[in-house]
Amino acid sequence: MLAPLTGRDPGFRYALAFDTDGSTVGFATAWTAPEAFPMGRCYPQVHTALGPVRTGAWLCGAIEVDELAVVRRARGRGVARALLDTVTADAPDGRSWLLTSVRAADALRFYRRAGWRQVTHPAPDGRSVAVFLGPRHPANTPH
Repeated sequence: MLAPLTGRDPGFRYALAFDTDGSTVGFATAWTAPEAFPMGRCYPQVHTALGPVRTGAWLCGAIEVDELAVVRRARGRGVARALLDTVTADAPDGRSWLLTSVRAADALRFYRRAGWRQVTHPAPDGRSVAVFLGPRHPANTPH
């Protein structure tokens, strides 16, 4: 069972997943990325990798998935995909995105299987982030 919820801040949304016994087995959070792309944390890497035009067109004003977690015992049951679908359901023009560490191999495989397309690729030192566009994002087209 999923419970989609919205917060008090405009554009913020989260979803919780519950098992049949009522225990929480997962959650996802997302928000609307600001029109002025942030330059804190790892966002400068993203801006450099995509360039200002693609960053603005693809990411600004789109839904950014911030967190996704599913307990181990609930994995492989479609919970993570359902959580992603829930928090991105009302993405403007289908525009949703997320970033993750290139070192998170399981996450990278999951997002690809779920139809998300990686649009940045690791730096030679392997410390960069990977940006993925959601399945309904207009720029998520085969190469």
